[in-house]
Amino acid sequence: MFARRALTAVPRRIVQVRSYSEGATGSTRSDGSSDSFTKREKAQEDFYIKKHQAEQIAALKEQLAKQKEQLENLEKNLNK
Repeated sequence: MFARRALTAVPRRIVQVRSYSEGATGSTRSDGSSDSFTKREKAQEDFYIKKHQAEQIAALKEQLAKQKEQLENLEKNLNK
């Protein structure tokens, strides 16, 4: 009986739910505009993607140059 009272005597926690209204940082707005945080984040992501693609292209060009060199060497060996 004592345990039952102890359980019912514990106050219930009130759960607070935080809702963000229009204009909160990073949220989309109903008029379609965005805040400076969202614009800056998108610009940084675009910069990273372009940099990564440039690195990939450079690596592919290097591989292509090596393949051309090997092909030239093979053609020289065939002509001998």
